[in-house]
Amino acid sequence: QVQLVESGGGLVQAGGSLRVSCAASGRTWSIYREAWFRQAPGKEREFVAHIRWNDGSTYYADSVKGRFTISRDNAKKTMYLQMNNLKPEDTAVYYCAAARDTGSVTVAALYNYWGQGTQVTVSS
Repeated sequence: QVQLVESGGGLVQAGGSLRVSCAASGRTWSIYREAWFRQAPGKEREFVAHIRWNDGSTYYADSVKGRFTISRDNAKKTMYLQMNNLKPEDTAVYYCAAARDTGSVTVAALYNYWGQGTQVTVSS
């Protein structure tokens, strides 16, 4: 019903910036909210940022507040995560997720659709 495709990952130096994108297709009108999660090798998948599609309200994990910004372009059906002042501990596979209704923003199991992930590596 909904397909999500991430892009923009890569290798950056500590302190640098990177923007990853998530393009949605299919029944995009069913998406109520979207989020970014990340997972490092050997660690649990963790919540990063969340945005509601209708009003653009946002919510961030404490670890990225002040450094990351989530946004969306309704016309292009694309969500973005602008990452500034990157740190080595930000290294992970970043996943785009979407949900059809409301729910706890940090709970991965409540999201209905997922992208394939894009690798972000921050070197020191």
